[in-house]
Amino acid sequence: MVLTPFGKVFDAVRRFVDFTIFSSLTRRIVVLNMAGLLVLVVGILYLNQWRAGLIDARVQSLRVQGEIIAAAIAASATVDSDIISVNPDRLLDTQSGGVSPFSYFDPTLEFPINPERVAPLLRNLITPTRTRARIYDGQGLLILDSDNIYARGEVLRQTIDKSTGTSFFLADWWNALISWAPGDNYPTYQEYQADEGTRYPEVASALQGAPADFVRVDAQNRLVVSVAVPVQRLRAVVGSILLSTAPGDIDSIVAQERWSILRIAMIAAGVQIVLSLLLAGTIAGPMRRLSAAAERVQTAGDARAEIPDLSDRPDEIGHLSGALRRMTDALYNRIEAIERFAADVAHELKNPLTSLRSAVETLPLAKREADKARLNEIIQHDIRRLDRLITDISSASRLDAELARETAEPVDVETLAQAMVAIQKDIAAGRDVSVVMGKRSGRGTTLVSGHESRLAQVFANLIDNAVSFSPPGGTVTVAISTEGDNIVATVSDEGPGIRDAGRIFQRFYTDRPEGESFGNHSGLGLSISKQIVDAHKGTIKAANRTDRSGALFTIVLPRARK
Repeated sequence: MVLTPFGKVFDAVRRFVDFTIFSSLTRRIVVLNMAGLLVLVVGILYLNQWRAGLIDARVQSLRVQGEIIAAAIAASATVDSDIISVNPDRLLDTQSGGVSPFSYFDPTLEFPINPERVAPLLRNLITPTRTRARIYDGQGLLILDSDNIYARGEVLRQTIDKSTGTSFFLADWWNALISWAPGDNYPTYQEYQADEGTRYPEVASALQGAPADFVRVDAQNRLVVSVAVPVQRLRAVVGSILLSTAPGDIDSIVAQERWSILRIAMIAAGVQIVLSLLLAGTIAGPMRRLSAAAERVQTAGDARAEIPDLSDRPDEIGHLSGALRRMTDALYNRIEAIERFAADVAHELKNPLTSLRSAVETLPLAKREADKARLNEIIQHDIRRLDRLITDISSASRLDAELARETAEPVDVETLAQAMVAIQKDIAAGRDVSVVMGKRSGRGTTLVSGHESRLAQVFANLIDNAVSFSPPGGTVTVAISTEGDNIVATVSDEGPGIRDAGRIFQRFYTDRPEGESFGNHSGLGLSISKQIVDAHKGTIKAANRTDRSGALFTIVLPRARK
């Protein structure tokens, strides 16, 4: 598949992340847990809902404060005239910065809002709130500015900004990061001249009798909230009061809240990391131990490496440990069985080969025809024995693989036994032995889940073995019964019985009747039968009959579930 340039970049990034972050289970757990916390913190900072709520609360506070101040100013204002007379020359001098803000008013003139009477009142109401207040007359001319009201005898000092200077580097990084977060687009705040009050939209609205508010940012992108409230006397608007927050007042509160979030996030991150490491220790640590043990199994050689026993844990690690231990034990048992099988095969093949070699070496030295015929008979017998051994060994070695490949199907054991009895009956008749089917006992079906051909091989081996041990005129009986969830099949004969029941199912073990020629049986029939029954999760046992002489083989198979 040909990747596009974007696909190649994405694949490179994915491989980089896999080899750096996700190459370790511990790092993966820590990173994924921290990702959830990071998304939560970023989401809180991005939404900024509490910032908008803070602005709304500040607007309401300023409006209430403005209404209170406006009412106080209206109560102290003169109402002799609705016209404010201003000395233009003195006003120009004031704008040029040459005189006090109160000196441009001619004391002989009468104003609806008297600055000298309102100034002390405004100072007392504004000072505790750290809010800037400006009073405009009906034409938008600035009358009072709280920043320029000073008490008698007050010494003016240069204000030192204590916020500047060295700060915690993490706070600087945090503020720089927050500045990248998207926010609302507010207009830039601009300071107008004393006679340009109506250029403030909120002031113009207040002079029309409607309170208004406005949110701006200064040159340093600090929030400035302004609220203008009309000053009314006898329903006549005589002026407007403009209240505004100090630049950065709301931003400082927002910054403190964000810094609090950062501190909480750092504490939560520390807890998350500790918990992630503890979690990784209970997962990654045992996984590393299991992995190291699996690698030792590969390089152990003849030694039997052990998988750590974590089966006391009730979680998946415990289940994995138990499964690996069982798998390892099964592999070692299979290896040991193969080694024993190879040794037995070598031993069994060595005997006919030795006999064959001796006969072949002796044949040229034989002078009499009878001796040559006897040696030829031995050679033919050993060749047939080798062929039979190789055939049975090949069948035994392929048995496990064939049982694993074949699909289990329902098999009626009673029907199968009847068919095998019918087949073996004709063969046994040549040796004057009868093969009969016994009476069925028990209730229920005789179905098992297995391989019909292999179970048929078991019955054929057991019946053939019983016929070979039965005397002339003897009877071999095959019976089927059910006991609970199991199906029991028995094969009995009337022969001499079993001399060593403990070794009867061993490979290449034979205990043939007297008079039968040696080497006619490989000793693998009963071993193969046990192997097939074990593969069907059943059991097979051999014992002597208690009612008379003879052997009794019992097969127990689990009944198929419906």
